[in-house]
Amino acid sequence: MMKISGYVWLFLFLCGAVIHPAIGQDQLTGKALVAVLRQGGYNIYFRHAATDWSKDDHVTIKGDWTSCDPEKMRQLSAEGRAVAQRIGKAIQDLGIPIGRVMSSEYCRTRETAQCLGLGPVTPTRAIMNMRAAEFVGGQDAVIERARRALSIPPQEGTNTVFVAHGNLMRAVSGAYTGEAGAAVFFPQGNGEFQLVGQLTPEDWEMLARQFAHAE
Repeated sequence: MMKISGYVWLFLFLCGAVIHPAIGQDQLTGKALVAVLRQGGYNIYFRHAATDWSKDDHVTIKGDWTSCDPEKMRQLSAEGRAVAQRIGKAIQDLGIPIGRVMSSEYCRTRETAQCLGLGPVTPTRAIMNMRAAEFVGGQDAVIERARRALSIPPQEGTNTVFVAHGNLMRAVSGAYTGEAGAAVFFPQGNGEFQLVGQLTPEDWEMLARQFAHAE
């Protein structure tokens, strides 16, 4: 776990941080969370945005998940696309620096990442839907690859965005959000990271209204 000095805790208190226990660790919210994200050094894991739940995934061979055909794979809804765009705008308005943007190979995660509009999107099997684990080495391998990816520090002064799946988020960290929700991790290398915050789509917009022009 990251060690936080007494001076940093004092700074967070003066900034109006709301500290509360969750999943066995303290988490940041509000101005304190915005402050650390503006400094960079964190990995922000988004679950893909809202989807059309009237459709199912049909994965029979490796790579089927890349299809953007709604008859083969569940895709984003119009609402999901709009929400992702609003989140991306809020992040930009807050002045949070983003370096790499990674997504799983699923069409709905790639499209969520693209709608965020935070930079070029790199699809990767390092963050994979647990339901397709049998095609990429099994569940243990999927979890291990994701943990290692989330433990890698971003480029200096930036944050890395990951867009993947709720079941993987829960498997690697214990955190679990609704669609378009985010978990913020402090990477520590060697497969280790600390959960420091969780945000709903509405949280991003609220933070932008409150702190977009605040130092």
